[in-house]
Amino acid sequence: MAIDLQQRTTELLQDLIRFDTVNPPGNEEAAQRFLAEKLEGVGFTCELIADVPGRPNLIATLASGSDGPSLTYLGHVDTVLADPDAWTADPWSGELRDGCVWGRGAIDMKSQVAAEIAAVLELRDGGWSPSRGELKVVVTADEEAGATHGAKFLCEQHPEKVRTDMVVNEGGGPLIPFGDQRLYGVCVAEKGVFRFTLTAEGTAGHASIPRIGDNALLKLAPLIQAMAARQPSFESSPEPEAFLEAVGIPSDDLGAALEAVRERDPRFAILFEPTLGVTISPTMASASDKINVIPSRACIKVDCRVPPGRGQDHAEAQIRSVLGDNGYGLEFDERVIGNRSAAETELMGHIRDFVEAEDPGALVFPTVLPGFTDSRWYREAFPDCAAYGFFPQRTMDMYEAAPLIHGADERIPVEDLGFAARFYTGLAEKVL
Repeated sequence: MAIDLQQRTTELLQDLIRFDTVNPPGNEEAAQRFLAEKLEGVGFTCELIADVPGRPNLIATLASGSDGPSLTYLGHVDTVLADPDAWTADPWSGELRDGCVWGRGAIDMKSQVAAEIAAVLELRDGGWSPSRGELKVVVTADEEAGATHGAKFLCEQHPEKVRTDMVVNEGGGPLIPFGDQRLYGVCVAEKGVFRFTLTAEGTAGHASIPRIGDNALLKLAPLIQAMAARQPSFESSPEPEAFLEAVGIPSDDLGAALEAVRERDPRFAILFEPTLGVTISPTMASASDKINVIPSRACIKVDCRVPPGRGQDHAEAQIRSVLGDNGYGLEFDERVIGNRSAAETELMGHIRDFVEAEDPGALVFPTVLPGFTDSRWYREAFPDCAAYGFFPQRTMDMYEAAPLIHGADERIPVEDLGFAARFYTGLAEKVL
């Protein structure tokens, strides 16, 4: 008896969760070979390409033999760690309970990998082949630790193997209830990362005599207070403006627009605000190595995210607008410029058609992700490709799903697994 698509996706996700791929160390090889065997069994040509031993990336290709677009279903099989003591289920059990699959990676992002692969297995079992172009399934290692051995490695060292026109990856798709509207975001852009260190200098001394030295740590207090008091000024960019247009909120005054968003749904305002400009979040501090020594040097490390396309000079100007220009040293530790794909493409049209068919009246809009995914490496390597994040979910909306990502009791409804797999099945049929 044939297994229906939802059941097939559910069982595949359960199998994937049972591979412990916590990164570090990753150990993705067993999971990748498991997936490669399934795809080779239905006619895909598979390669396992590793930058370091035991951590291969899977590239599976189904070609038509005719010219046409290349469509890539992208995912990663590594996960963050999990503390079993904080869970009500074994994080690596893939337990099916209360209509959900439980386990680390159930949302981020073994679920999407399972839905993408279940979709192409279903197509092949039904006798489908692309009539033009090619379908690729790329499953990477090391995404959770920066993709040095994963998508970054593939796009920089093996671009001819992963070159594509359309990419569907993580980063968007869950239903967003917003007032009386139902919204689905498509991640078309990701902010850049410009993390930096603030340093204050002083003079060491014995801590039992507070005024004998010049305490560098105290000089950082005003900087911390400044960052607690406000973020850099809001600035216009295409994705938040597209959202405001979609929901009928004027965008000429972004402060007023944020207040209007907050009035409709304060939950969404928390997620929307970081898309409006540069953000700075102090996360780490260091000073004296001994409790009885006044520190002569103290540092704060700050996570800084910058709108797509804007670089270090812009980031620094916005940082100094909050901190002022004097009394500290500033050094950038990471410099990654964010990027975007065009928002109006054939791929976006297919997504809108799917949502309209499945959830009539719901709105689809482009979004920018405050963090980043493997899509950024594809956009950088192939500037003309449309690299989007879209994993549709509606049984569990964004407000329910977001706290579970990297958290305890991560889980996903099986209905959403079927919902997403239907999208990936139909998309390949339409594009190819």
